[in-house]
Amino acid sequence: MANEELEKLRLEVEEVNLKLLELINKRGEIVQQIGKLKESQGVNRYDPVREREMLNLIKEQHDGPFETSTIEHLFKEIFKAGLELQEDDHRKALLVSRKKKPENTIVNIKGENVGDGSQYFVFGPCSVESYDQVAQVAESVKAKGLKLLRGGAYKPRTSPYDFQGLGLEGLKILKQIADEFDLAVISEIVTPADLEQAVDYLDVIQIGARNMQNFELLKAAGSIRKPVLLKRGLAATIEEFINAAEYIMSRGNGQIILCERGIRTYERATRNTLDITAVPILKQETHLPVFVDVTHSTGRRDLLLPAAKAALAIGADGVMAEVHPDPAVALSDAAQQMNLKQFDEFYKEIQAALPARI
Repeated sequence: MANEELEKLRLEVEEVNLKLLELINKRGEIVQQIGKLKESQGVNRYDPVREREMLNLIKEQHDGPFETSTIEHLFKEIFKAGLELQEDDHRKALLVSRKKKPENTIVNIKGENVGDGSQYFVFGPCSVESYDQVAQVAESVKAKGLKLLRGGAYKPRTSPYDFQGLGLEGLKILKQIADEFDLAVISEIVTPADLEQAVDYLDVIQIGARNMQNFELLKAAGSIRKPVLLKRGLAATIEEFINAAEYIMSRGNGQIILCERGIRTYERATRNTLDITAVPILKQETHLPVFVDVTHSTGRRDLLLPAAKAALAIGADGVMAEVHPDPAVALSDAAQQMNLKQFDEFYKEIQAALPARI
C-alpha cells in the first residue's frame, strides 16, 4: 500500500514538472516578445525596478513550504534566464553576428584576403609628414613582401595645439606611394564630409577609437564600398564595439575589420591596457576579421614585439604597428614608433615566431 502511494506521489511530481516546464517556456516566449518591443523602442532590456516589483508580488503571494529567500532565488534565476534569452535573440539578429553568418568574412584588400586564416601586418608612420618619410617606410614594407601600409592624414589629437595631420595633401601622398610601390594604404577619416573624397585615395578607411561611436560617420562608412577598419573606443565595451560595426554593416558595407587597440584603465605603465581576450571573444561573437594595434595599446616600443606575439598566438588575423624613419623627430607619437632598423628586427622575430606554413 505504501509503495502504491509513493508511486502516485511520484507521478504527481512528474506531472507538476511538466506543467512547470510548459509555463517556463510560455514565460520565455512572452519575454522574447517583450524584448523585441523594447528593442524597437530603444529601451534597455534589463529593468531592475520592474524585476523588484515582480519579486515583491511573488513574495506577497507566497505561502508554501519553501523559505521566501528560496523562492526569491528561484525566480531571480528564471528572470536571469529570460534576460539571457532576449540578449541571445539580439545577437542572432545582428548582421555582424556569427549566429547570423557562421562562416568568416573575407575582406579583400588589393589581393590580400584578410580573414582567410592567414595572418597579416599593417605598418607605417603615425602621421604622414612628407613624401620622403612615407616612401622610406614603404620601401621597407615592400622589401618584406608585405602589402598593407598605414599613415595618418587626419589626426584627432588630445591637444588642439598638436600636429593635426596634412589632410588632403597627406591622402595624395599616400595615393602616390600606393601606386609607386603597389601597396594598399589605410588612413583614418574623422568626418563624413571627408569620406567621399577619401575613397579616391585610400584602399581602407580607418575609423579611429575616438570616433567609434560617431554614428553619422559609421553610417556614412556603411554607404561606401571600401573596406573599413574599425578601432575599439577608448573605454568601449565589447558589446558597444560590436554594435558600432553593426551601424556600418546595416548600411550595406560588410567589408569590416575590427581592431582591438587597448582600453583606458587605471594602469599607467602602458598607454592603454591591451584587452587581449577581446580577440577570441570577437572571433566567436562575430564573423569579422580582428586585428590588434600593438602601438596604441602599449605606447611603448619595448613592448611591441611581445604584444604582437601574444596577439598572433591568441588568434588575431593581423597586427598593426607604427614605423618611422627617425622617430626622434616625428611630429606625433615619437616614443612608440620603431625606426627602420628596429622594424627589421621586429619583423624577423615575428616571422620566427609564426608557425611554419606547409
